[in-house]
Amino acid sequence: MRLPRSVRDADVADKAVLVRSDLNVPLADGEVADDTRIRASLPTLRLLLDGGARTVRVCSHLGRPKTGEDRARYAMAPVERRLRELLPDKRLEVLENTRFDPGETGNDERFAHELASGCDLYVNDAFGSAHRAHASTVGVAQLLPAYAGLLLLDELEHLGKLLGEVERPFVLISGGAKVDDKVGVLRKLGGRADTVLVGGKMAEQLRTDNPLGFEVELPSDVVGAAAFEADAESGVYPFAGLPDGWLGLDIGPATRERFARAIAGARTIFWNGPMGVFEWPRFAAGTKAVAEAVAANEHAFSVVGGADSVRALNELGLVDGVSWVSTGGGASLELLEGKELPGVAAIPGAVGSTA
Repeated sequence: MRLPRSVRDADVADKAVLVRSDLNVPLADGEVADDTRIRASLPTLRLLLDGGARTVRVCSHLGRPKTGEDRARYAMAPVERRLRELLPDKRLEVLENTRFDPGETGNDERFAHELASGCDLYVNDAFGSAHRAHASTVGVAQLLPAYAGLLLLDELEHLGKLLGEVERPFVLISGGAKVDDKVGVLRKLGGRADTVLVGGKMAEQLRTDNPLGFEVELPSDVVGAAAFEADAESGVYPFAGLPDGWLGLDIGPATRERFARAIAGARTIFWNGPMGVFEWPRFAAGTKAVAEAVAANEHAFSVVGGADSVRALNELGLVDGVSWVSTGGGASLELLEGKELPGVAAIPGAVGSTA
């Protein structure tokens, strides 16, 4: 894998540095509800400040504002407050939400020049946006000396391990609702995995139409509900035996046990996507069982990606039991599918790195 040059190799003394971070965090009542991504950005920012940078300007997107009301709701003020609590340094500046500018919907040259103005070099530490050819990920890298941040490098290193020789058994766990988004990864990694466990709405789709070219392990039983409602009538049924009109909202107890046994015997694990509608406690047991099994396997190299899977780990307090928790959703899937990420390709390669 081609590795971009590291921010560790940059001379930042008395320089103004533009950093593209991923500070797209959930908000509640005008404050940051989960600061995981803010904390993940700190090592690179501290490295730059400790290296004597004159100014560190941080830019990020936040939400998907489309209207004036949206723009007020997604202003960076709450993020900046939390960042300054964690890193109180006057040299740190937080720029306004980059999605306010049309450049964030493409590699807009004008916006790239605005971002680069007054800066001496650029650091991309936003792995979660590295698959987008935006002004803040590609355009600026074409105007300033560009380097990869520590988080971006860590993501490439840990996810890259799944693309090379892995210790076996290799167990891939996939869930969620969007089969189309994950077919590429399933084909790339699933064909190399010893076992592929599938839950969530994906299991229903693969039961009726499997485009992968290899067999996967589907649920044998599911927790069904009469309607897509948190308090709907529910029960455990065979996977193919749900009453007419009912929905499978979680994997059943027999499937949970079978999946957990497979995970316990793994030496390499990649998990992306919940086993059901885990946001509702009555349908969260499957996702919880998978999370607990992954975290309990101390002998495996385990990687978890995808917002819902990571959220489940956080809510269960199991993050420390996983080898690597990826901050990238679409970026991690595209990387593992074998695609080149524009935000990475825009940075010159490290000395001795190969494509």
